[in-house]
Amino acid sequence: MQTPLVKTALTEMLGIEFPIIMAPMFLVSNAAMLIEAGNAGITGAVPALNYRTDADFRKAITEIKQGTKGPFGVNLIVNKSNIRFEEQLRTCCEMGVHYIITSLGSPEKTINEAHKHGIKVFCDVTDWQYAQKVQDLGADALIAVNSEAGGHAGRIPSIELIKMLVEKSHLPVISAGGVGNGKQMKEKLDAGACGVSMGSIFIATEEAGVSKEYKEAVVQYGAKDIVMTTKLSGTPCTVINTPYMQKIGTEQNWLEAFLNKNRNFKKLAKMLTFYRGMKSLEKAAFGATYKTVWCAGPSIEYVKAVEPVRVIVNRLKEEFSTS
Repeated sequence: MQTPLVKTALTEMLGIEFPIIMAPMFLVSNAAMLIEAGNAGITGAVPALNYRTDADFRKAITEIKQGTKGPFGVNLIVNKSNIRFEEQLRTCCEMGVHYIITSLGSPEKTINEAHKHGIKVFCDVTDWQYAQKVQDLGADALIAVNSEAGGHAGRIPSIELIKMLVEKSHLPVISAGGVGNGKQMKEKLDAGACGVSMGSIFIATEEAGVSKEYKEAVVQYGAKDIVMTTKLSGTPCTVINTPYMQKIGTEQNWLEAFLNKNRNFKKLAKMLTFYRGMKSLEKAAFGATYKTVWCAGPSIEYVKAVEPVRVIVNRLKEEFSTS
């Protein structure tokens, strides 16, 4: 348990010093990043899908536990597109992660199983309608994914979404999106959030295992270079508008669109698009060319160099305290 620099529901729930979750990022987040996050007084989460096998997943959790006393979490895709969900949930429970972040589906089973093991469950939500459902299912907190988020962004601006959820829900609200510095973080807390989930500003870190080119793109491009595409997973996703992205376009072609609209093929089409998108992101994450697709959010505007995680966290603390 760390002494908090600012006391919020998030610092109290997890026993952390500063109310930041280093957001789980597909093929970016890794054990080294989560260890540094925990040692710097915040917490980090990693997508379970970042690991090809259950053995790899368990090895990473063990490495994180050995490297930091700080809490850490795992992001689970809880809909049918994730055929490894049951296995991943079982591993989270057996290995004793501190919290699970659910995305893209009903968190009911995750909540029920996690709570048996004393694991908290935070649910991604983009509006009150879905937030009410997960609240009724027993979620511990809401991850308010707003229109400024990277990856699969929401539709509602950050402050509007925070205030809506704080007013209507009795759960703690963690804002996701639109934070690149300590001043913006303070704005979210002043609006009622108990913490923030930040991802894109941690891509260009020494600990991130992605390519040098990916990190350099995060440094060189800015908010104006972020575009939305449906080509990766079938769901709108923010990416850096590189020359390659401009070449392939951001919209699905007529066949992709047809398959996604046809009731008989929709499920299969979404699974194929999701798989193809994941393979595309994998190539982007570890390739050595700009002719790839790199996921990021508009907060890369505030990334000026490749730095260690702890340096970024310390700067956020200083900016927050002086804003």
